[in-house]
Amino acid sequence: MRIISGKYKGRKLEGHQIDGTRPTQDRVKESMFSMIQEHLKDAIVLDLFAGSANLGIEALSNGAKYCYFVDHSPQAIQVIRKNLEFVDKNTYSVSCMDYQKALKQFAFDHKSFDLVFLDPPYQDKTLPEILTFLVEKQLLKDHALVVCELEHDTLDEEYTSLQLKKAKKYGYKQVKIYQLELESKEET
Repeated sequence: MRIISGKYKGRKLEGHQIDGTRPTQDRVKESMFSMIQEHLKDAIVLDLFAGSANLGIEALSNGAKYCYFVDHSPQAIQVIRKNLEFVDKNTYSVSCMDYQKALKQFAFDHKSFDLVFLDPPYQDKTLPEILTFLVEKQLLKDHALVVCELEHDTLDEEYTSLQLKKAKKYGYKQVKIYQLELESKEET
């Protein structure tokens, strides 16, 4: 596993040995980042099920301003910290906590994000709940993107103001990209 583009291109990352994770393959990550490239510059990013921090570091490498890395596994947090050794310490924070607690804390702190990566364990069926929570608690900036990785297609085309913009299959894995559309549409 490595950083595929940007200022940290070629840096190797650890993370294949973390129990319960499956790092995003380079070819999938390359395709995913080509779909979101225009949204990375100066973005505030949330990597909610960070695992090895692969996606968040790739975002920072490609111009994101700041990334919040969250994972509930102490083993994953150790790997994340090791993988971040070459990254500017002023561009990220790392939290070891359950995703629900993290989201509630972000809502309490009035945080909002330009880009959110959601790659929970595949048996986890919480993506619809998380997508709804992100909108209802105003954790997304207008036109924010939410990138979901999943195995079984359990997601709808929209979640309140989140609209499905792109979907792509990579073998058993799917990537769905949602965008927040808060602007009211004028009737003609």
